[in-house]
Amino acid sequence: MGQDHPDSPHEPGAPHDPGTPHDVDSPHDPHNPGHPAFPARNAPHVGSLGDLDARVAECRACPRLVEWRERVGREGRRAYVGWEYWARPVPGFGPDDAALLVVGLAPAAHGGNRTGRMFTGDRSGDVLYAALHRLGLASQAEATARDDGLRLYGVRVTAPVHCAPPANRPSPEERDTCRPWLTRELDLLRPTVRALVVLGAFGWRAVLPTVAAAGWTVPRPRPVFAHGARVTLARSDGGPGLELFGCYHVSQRNTFTGLLTPDMVTDVLRDAAHAAGIRTY
Repeated sequence: MGQDHPDSPHEPGAPHDPGTPHDVDSPHDPHNPGHPAFPARNAPHVGSLGDLDARVAECRACPRLVEWRERVGREGRRAYVGWEYWARPVPGFGPDDAALLVVGLAPAAHGGNRTGRMFTGDRSGDVLYAALHRLGLASQAEATARDDGLRLYGVRVTAPVHCAPPANRPSPEERDTCRPWLTRELDLLRPTVRALVVLGAFGWRAVLPTVAAAGWTVPRPRPVFAHGARVTLARSDGGPGLELFGCYHVSQRNTFTGLLTPDMVTDVLRDAAHAAGIRTY
C-alpha cells in the first residue's frame, strides 16, 4: 500500500475541545466519565476516531491522574504565565487513515497537558516532529500549540496513557484502565495501519497486550524491547499484518545524554514508514 503525503482530507487540525466535563456525581454509572469502567464500557462502541478523541478528552476514570493534571493546570509554570492549560486527557493526533502509528508514554505535564496535543510544547516533541518533518511526514518541524498549523501525513501519534502522570510514571492500574482507548484506536485504524513505532520500554509493554486485543497475534515468548527492534505481527483473522518497531523514547534524558540522537529517531521512523508503504524524503 503506497501513500504519498499531499494533504489528507481526513486529518483534524486539533482535537475538539469537549468543554466542561460531564457531571461526576453518579459514581455507579459506568457511562459517567468519572467511573473506573468508563474507558472499557465506552471505547468499544465509538464509531470514528473523531468521536474517540472527544470521548478520551472527557475521561476522569483515574482519580490520581485527574488530580495531578488539574493541579498542574492551575499552578502552571513561570514560563507559561497566562497560558490556559488543557488539563484533560490528551487525544491522539493525526489523520484517521494513517498507515503509521507512533506510540509514546503519556503527555508531559507542561507539554501535552498544557497544549492539548500529543508531543506539543516540550522538548520531546521538538525531537519527534523535527524527525517526521525531515522525512516529509509533517508539515513543519515545530509543535507549539493546537493551532500552530502542524499537519501529519500518513502518521498518527498517540499514547497508552492519555493523562499526564506525576513524575512521568503512570501506575500499571492506570495503564490498564486507559488501555481500551488505544485498543479501539488501533481497531479503527485497522483498514490502513501497517506499522507501529513504540517509544520506550513502558510503551512497548503497554502495546503488546493492546495489539493482541485489537486482533494481531503477538509471538511467544513476547518480544523484548530494544532500540531498532522489529517484529512482524500477523492478523488473527488473516487480514493485513502489522510491523512493530522499537525506538528509545525521545525524552530529554535520552536525547541530552546522547543515548538517542536525531539520526537514530529518523532512521527508525524511516524504516517504519517504508514498511507502512509511505514514501519519505
